[in-house]
Amino acid sequence: MEDRAGFRSLLQMNAEELEFILNKVAPLITKMHTKMRRAITAKERLALTLRFLATGESFSSLSFQFRVGESTISMIVSQTCEALHRTLHDEYLKTPNTEKEWLDIAQDFLQKWQFPHCLGAIDGKHITIQPLAHTGSTFRNYKGRFSVLLLAVVDAKYQFKYVNLGAQGRASDAGVFAACDLKQALDRNLLSIPAAKSLPGSDMEVPFVFLGDDAYSLRSDLMKPFPFRQLDYEQRIFNYRLSRGRRVVENGFGILANRWRVFLSTIALHPDKVQKLILACVCLHNYLREVRSETYTIPGLADTETTDHRLVEGLWRNDGLGAMLPLQIGRCGNNPMAAKEVRDKLKTYFVTPAGRVPWQDNFI
Repeated sequence: MEDRAGFRSLLQMNAEELEFILNKVAPLITKMHTKMRRAITAKERLALTLRFLATGESFSSLSFQFRVGESTISMIVSQTCEALHRTLHDEYLKTPNTEKEWLDIAQDFLQKWQFPHCLGAIDGKHITIQPLAHTGSTFRNYKGRFSVLLLAVVDAKYQFKYVNLGAQGRASDAGVFAACDLKQALDRNLLSIPAAKSLPGSDMEVPFVFLGDDAYSLRSDLMKPFPFRQLDYEQRIFNYRLSRGRRVVENGFGILANRWRVFLSTIALHPDKVQKLILACVCLHNYLREVRSETYTIPGLADTETTDHRLVEGLWRNDGLGAMLPLQIGRCGNNPMAAKEVRDKLKTYFVTPAGRVPWQDNFI
């Protein structure tokens, strides 16, 4: 505890943040002493788990450091990750379900990234896992590796507002989204998303939308870029403005992988345990982003812009996403006329005095 710098680099948080998390999970991971031996304390269990998540070290390496058997470490990591998710997800991994919550996110996107009516950026990643016996090609992805899929929506503060896990590695972005409960909730209007409103400084009425890449189908509530061929001026401006908004999800995944370096290598766990691990890391990420932990999000970790709005790549890009692979682009289906009309309205708005930003012509 005297070595604060070493403590922070090992666990990606300071002592006060560790105590907060410990108070949350201790009731679920505390074990009773027996006549034969003393139980491993809740603090040791949490520290061991955080050490594994923050470094991705093997269980054999951790066994030498903590003097705990490998099978015991496997059990501790699984149980503690499950406890982290159970105790933190209600507060730190909660999909908005009121108009005010969605409007707050949209306001952040407008202020930080100058994209109006944006409710979040959506993307997915393969999380590489060890090959499983007797599963054939079920978890084999387009790169020939075994993986589970993580689909996520990230807000303007790099916090995850929705995650979907467990899809098989062979699925594509479009296929995962088509089958996820987020799409079903959007189709059934269950998320209390605000009704369409006029764009700032304009009388053009546009619904609130999510931002995706080419892998997704164009929807009235999900915008994607124009195809990158024979683009006119307005289309190039729209693609640039959308790419600035989508940058948050790239950085969200980048910060997650850089801080919890277990994602930079193949995870040698069963898919069920990998899901618990991912959910625990996302909850920890959101908590540490919420409290603005200086230990967790160090200066320059995320992408920034210069005064003339040129991109300065974040430090997370030095390590990349490791074993996090982009999802394969699948068949996107038909783009309904209503969705094209929404995109065309935004395209037009971004070149009007009310919607343009002074530097956009320099980056198309």
